[in-house]
Formats: sequence, C-alpha cells, structure tokens
Amino acid sequence: MSENINIKVKHLTRVEGHGNIVVNIKDGTVEKCQWQVPEAPRFFEAMVRGRDYDDIQTIVSRICGICSISHSLVATKAVEDALSIKVSEQTDDLRLLMHFSEQLQSHVLHVGYLVAPDLFSAPSVVPLVAAAPDAVLAIIKAHRVANEWSEILAGRITHPITIIPGGFSQIPTEAQLRQLQDNLKNLVDTLLAIVDVVLSVAGNLPAFERDTEYVSLAQKNNYAFYHGDIQSTDGKTMPVKNWEKVANEYVVEQSTAKWTKWNRQSYATGALARFNNNAEQISPLGKAVAEKFGLVKGCCNPYMNSVAQLAEAAHVTEKAIELIDKLLTKGLKTEKVKINPKPGRGHAAVEAPRGILFHSYEFDKDLKCTWGNMCIPTNQNHANMQLDFEKLVPEFMHLGEDGLRQTMEMLIRSYDPCISCSTHFLNVEFVR
Repeated sequence: MSENINIKVKHLTRVEGHGNIVVNIKDGTVEKCQWQVPEAPRFFEAMVRGRDYDDIQTIVSRICGICSISHSLVATKAVEDALSIKVSEQTDDLRLLMHFSEQLQSHVLHVGYLVAPDLFSAPSVVPLVAAAPDAVLAIIKAHRVANEWSEILAGRITHPITIIPGGFSQIPTEAQLRQLQDNLKNLVDTLLAIVDVVLSVAGNLPAFERDTEYVSLAQKNNYAFYHGDIQSTDGKTMPVKNWEKVANEYVVEQSTAKWTKWNRQSYATGALARFNNNAEQISPLGKAVAEKFGLVKGCCNPYMNSVAQLAEAAHVTEKAIELIDKLLTKGLKTEKVKINPKPGRGHAAVEAPRGILFHSYEFDKDLKCTWGNMCIPTNQNHANMQLDFEKLVPEFMHLGEDGLRQTMEMLIRSYDPCISCSTHFLNVEFVR
C-alpha cells in the first residue's frame, strides 16, 4: 500500500446531481477528506411566494423528477394544515397508495441501476445486460409496473396532476385498481428474484459501521411513510410542526447545500433509518427479505441502506395489495372537494424514498403564500456522509487509491442522494 493517496472525484457518477470526493493522504496521515457539493443552488422557497395556495404542489413537484410525488404530497399536506382543510379517509388511502408507487419506483431504480453495478464490479448497468440478462429484465419489469402504478394514481409517471388541496381532481376506476392489484400480485416473484440476485453478491457490501443517529417518521401500528411523529433512534420524539428544531440547518464552506444535526453532530435518514425506527411494523414479506440479508434493527452500516430499500420494496407491494382490497371493499366514491380555507401557517412531513421530507408554508387573508421552507432528505444526510468518510478513510486506506476511491463512491451511492434537490440555499455577501 502506498502511504500517499490523492483522490479527486469530480461529479460522482450514478447519483442524481453533482458531488465531489477529495482525499489527500501523505505519509500515511489523512490531511484532507471531504464530501463536497458544488452544484448551483435553486430557490424554490422564493418561487412559491405570492402564489395561490392551489399552485404550490404544482411548483414544488419540479424540485425532483424522482421524488415528485413525495414533494406534491408533502406540499399539499402542509397547505391543508395551514388552511385547516380536512380530507376524507378515501383521499388519505389513495394518497398513501400513490406514495407507495414512488417508493417502489425509486428503490428499484436505485438498487437495480445504480448500486448493482458496484456489486458486480461493472462500470454501469449496461454490461450487466449481457452478463445477467434475467436479472436486468426483472429490474426493468419491476420499474415498469411501478411507473404504471404512479400513472394510474397521479395522472402521469412524474409531476402529479391529480392531487389538489382537499382531495383529488380525478380518482382511478375500480377496474384500474383491480388490474393494478393483479399486476402487484404477479410482481412478488419478480421482486424476490431481484432480492436473490443482490443476495448473491451481497458479500461485496463493505463491512463498515459507525454509531449513528437515525431519524424518520414513526407510528405505533404502521411502518411509517405518510403519517407519524419524528423519531430518533436516540430515543427522542418531535411533532412534525417542530421539524425545524430537528433539522437545525447550517452552512458549511464545502457545500452549496445546507447541513443538519439534531442530537449529535449529524444524523441519517432514509430506508435504513425507517427500518431502524419501524422494524416491528414491516410486512411479513419485507421482514423475510430483511432476514435473508441479516438486516436487523439497530444496523449502523450505511451500505445496508440498499438492503433496507429491497425490504421496503417488498413491504409497499404487499401493503398496497391490502390497501386496494380495502378501497374496493368500501367502494370508490367521487368526492366533491368542499373547502373553506382560512389563512395560517402549516407544516407537514412524508417519507420520500431517500428519507424524511419537510415542507412548511404560510398564507395571508387572500390565500397567497407569504413564506415557505423545505428541508430535503439529502440535506439531512450530507453531514453524516462526511463523518462516515472521516471514519472510513483510515480504516480502508490499506486498499490503496483505487480501492479506497471505489469504497467511498459506493458509500455515497448507498445514501441514494438527490444532490440537486438539496441545493436550495446561497449565502450572499454584499460589498459596499
């Protein structure tokens, strides 16, 4: 092993957005080790100011092309909280069903297209088409079913058009839900095939652990994705309306995205955080997947986030089949949205595929937005990625420059970051 290592990864591949890895080791001593975000900020909090309350979700769904349903749902929930708008049980169930579609869509994309190449020592998913065609076809099938699922509930695959404050502009037909349920039942074996493929190369997941605070929504009787309080594995709970006391956003020089911390220097959010806070509530199929990989509550290996995503993919598929049964048994009703909105400030949280997502808005007497604030999951993971690096580099520097670089790239990819979404701040100094 060389005692001198210089790594500069500019714009890491197979992640959304732009992030850099910089490591300098001289004579066996780590002189610099940084996770950097250089991407130009975007200003969605400013974009919503002055807009009508029913324009908000349409605007903020554009924050992300992968998590657009999550942004639409959390924005609508925050608007409804601000304006004291209540929704029906049917609306709540249909929104949860829609939310599940994005979890499957995103998890399959991440594990199948972005993580799997690392486990197979391939530069991308393209070489896997020849090496493991059945596995790639299974991934494509699962992703296609998830896309069609989103389209049925949201009106199209990305950037929903059916969600409105108080309900839906259009709901699926019972025939569509029955067909969707059949598709999901037929998908179970495909998902388990994907699980077995990943399991066959799971030995390539680095054996690395760092004691970590994990933060997610949590509920007593549900594996929380859409409702609940904010829960830390350190034992602290916070109502969603106080999310800013959890995130405690701050600025660092190496990142155009803000960092966060709660009870420690950093915390992690995402599938592994949800599993660590809600493992008892995961579905039988999700539990079976977790057991195959030896994933247990309290896991502090960030690389196992991808395994938690596989368990969640099984969970949302199984729970969606049950939820469709409930909706069909009760019978779908076309509900006319009747609201009498009142001005105010509202807050909401949902679990986006890559972690807990917060939105807040305030509206005046004309129901125009006067203020907004959002905190993206990847914002909440940046500091944790950095602290993981600081522990990982000394432990894995014996692999040499190429081996260490690959291990660090895999670490960032394990978080499934949406880097562009997280860059919505710029510190401007005015010179007179």
